[in-house]
Amino acid sequence: MKNINFINNTIENQSQIDYHLDLEKEFGAHDYNPLPVVLKKGEGVYLWDVTGKKYFDFLSAYSAVNQGHCHPEIIKTLVDQSRNLTLTSRAFHNNKLGQYMEFATNYFGFERLLPMNTGAEGVETAIKISRKWGYTIKGVPEDQAQIIVCNNNFHGRTTTVISFSSDPGSKDFFGPHTPGFIHIPYNDLNALEQAIKSSKNVVGFLVEPIQGEAGVYVPDENFLSEAKKKCKENNVLFIADEIQTGIGRTGSLLAVCGNCSCEDKCERQTDTYTRPDLLILGKALSGGTYPVSAVLCDSNIMDVIQPGQHGSTFGGNPLGSAVAKKALEVITDEKLTQNARVLGYFFRKEINNYIKNSSIVKLVRGKGLLNAIVINDSPDSKTAWDICMKLRDNGLLAKPTHGNIIRFAPPLVMTKPQLIECISIITKTLQDFES
Repeated sequence: MKNINFINNTIENQSQIDYHLDLEKEFGAHDYNPLPVVLKKGEGVYLWDVTGKKYFDFLSAYSAVNQGHCHPEIIKTLVDQSRNLTLTSRAFHNNKLGQYMEFATNYFGFERLLPMNTGAEGVETAIKISRKWGYTIKGVPEDQAQIIVCNNNFHGRTTTVISFSSDPGSKDFFGPHTPGFIHIPYNDLNALEQAIKSSKNVVGFLVEPIQGEAGVYVPDENFLSEAKKKCKENNVLFIADEIQTGIGRTGSLLAVCGNCSCEDKCERQTDTYTRPDLLILGKALSGGTYPVSAVLCDSNIMDVIQPGQHGSTFGGNPLGSAVAKKALEVITDEKLTQNARVLGYFFRKEINNYIKNSSIVKLVRGKGLLNAIVINDSPDSKTAWDICMKLRDNGLLAKPTHGNIIRFAPPLVMTKPQLIECISIITKTLQDFES
């Protein structure tokens, strides 16, 4: 009887999963290839699927839920504000936006904030600001501005952004592409200097401090600081896309903070911190509860934008403003940056110990709780996908990037005992793929 009940429950559970998968397949655009798991609940570092199975989340919605799923303080703020006022558009003022702007500019050390909704919108905003600054302040001839970008970048999938993407899947058959971008290899200071000096029309250098989507590539320790110097020497804006790396993920408030030792709020330590001219934030800016993004810079740059030249109906809405302020408070109050620093070091140490005797994993790399393992197989193989499927079966959710790389990025609220359990799941899963 027990066997029959088990079989019946298994069939019922699979039917539930298939039902939801089939709905998306039939009625949705086929623009993603998700891991076949259907989730219905999240709390802290955990997720539950429609059958009630519990998982560790090791992706954090691409670092959007740094504060953990459904953080009670953020959810309370969301609910409370939603009962009062959610949206006015920017046609009118609201009583939350200014408070959020003041808090966030002080929090990150800039004078101005322009609110948007998604990360890609933030990137597009930074591009517009940089171009207009180039024309009105630097004196670049109109429509001639150039922005330097890195190969293998990921800044979103909007039309302008894909124009300088290295990913054929994002770019091919979506042209004509927007001009005005110069490509250089990532982590190459000589190439950056040559690109800057190749044209008087260069207005900015747009860079991910760590390339997340490309496989968690961490640049040389001096890359960001030296890149900023070269930009400053040539009157070029240094634009940091911290949508994925920012807000505690790398063991610093921002990845541009470098190897800081801040034990409370961000101190912007002079020996490690590289200050961007423009900072782009998104994802964890709302704790994964609501789309909020922002571009921060000083007034001498931001003030090139005048009324009617940029904005969004939802950008700066009172709901998003209240949520973002609370999400940032949680990062500091719960010392999540410091937790990511300590746990990230422990994670890489333990995985490196495993790699010493592994044939399936080449290396682990990362910073804080943004890490990746490189699978010893070709990028076009299915091995990384198969490993992620097995991890799912064993109670941990992760996803491959670029074929043979698996990104590991749990919520920053994770505890050391939880991480130890996750490392055990990962290593035991990998053992099944060892030759």
